[in-house]
Amino acid sequence: MLSTGALRAHLLAARLAGAVATTREEGLRSYRLFVARDPRVLIGLDPEWTWRERDVIGLMADKCGVSGDPDHVSGHDVIDPDRTLAALDAFAGRLAVVAQRGAPVLLGTGHPHRLLGFYAALADALSAAGCAVLTPAHGRRIDITTRFGLRTYNLEYVRGVALVRQPGASRPGCATGAHTHSPLPVRLALAAAAEGGGPLPELVVGDHGWVCGAGQLGFEAIGLADTDDPALFVGEAEGRVSVVVPLDDAVRSAYYRPLTRYVLNRACLSQ
Repeated sequence: MLSTGALRAHLLAARLAGAVATTREEGLRSYRLFVARDPRVLIGLDPEWTWRERDVIGLMADKCGVSGDPDHVSGHDVIDPDRTLAALDAFAGRLAVVAQRGAPVLLGTGHPHRLLGFYAALADALSAAGCAVLTPAHGRRIDITTRFGLRTYNLEYVRGVALVRQPGASRPGCATGAHTHSPLPVRLALAAAAEGGGPLPELVVGDHGWVCGAGQLGFEAIGLADTDDPALFVGEAEGRVSVVVPLDDAVRSAYYRPLTRYVLNRACLSQ
């Protein structure tokens, strides 16, 4: 278990926070697309407020620590590690409440290559605490529009964590799953849970469309987000997402292990 100071140092050394790989250009492009209500960037959220580009920049500066200067248009984005730590504490707090009640949970990721291990450890700990880790719509087909056109995927669960895979991609040695921002997988999972008579999750944990899609439907959702994913932070500002942890969501999977231990310890879920 790392101390807060040691975890802060790890965040900076692993570039989970501090100067991250996401560029300012990528962030600003996402903010402009969000303002234009491009569904690729809304990822399931239907904003209630009117958001201008400068509003989104100001929000991201407040939530993440990126530059709030609209004239700052190049270089790498910067995430304030203290904001990441504070959000991790809040994230752990929501897990603790759910674990104390033994409430059902749903976990899913659009970053299986990087974040599957993080979520799987949470699923294991929540299950051990008496929570039902839900797996609705397992094996169901789903069509998702990608930059390569319409693609068909299967919704699958690995160690209690939902992800999408191309049909036939689960053979030994294959990739863990597809990268996606789509809210369609969580909509499918939640619809299947409702059609089956429940239980429905009291908390959805994940990233990208898993968080925004669930929050938009009225489910409590918490997750992780990079600086070019403004929808999650807007969802938090508008009250439809409970907690968003700002960090780089695409570094090596091993770099998230100290965060896992920290969160589980804070949530009193360490095994």
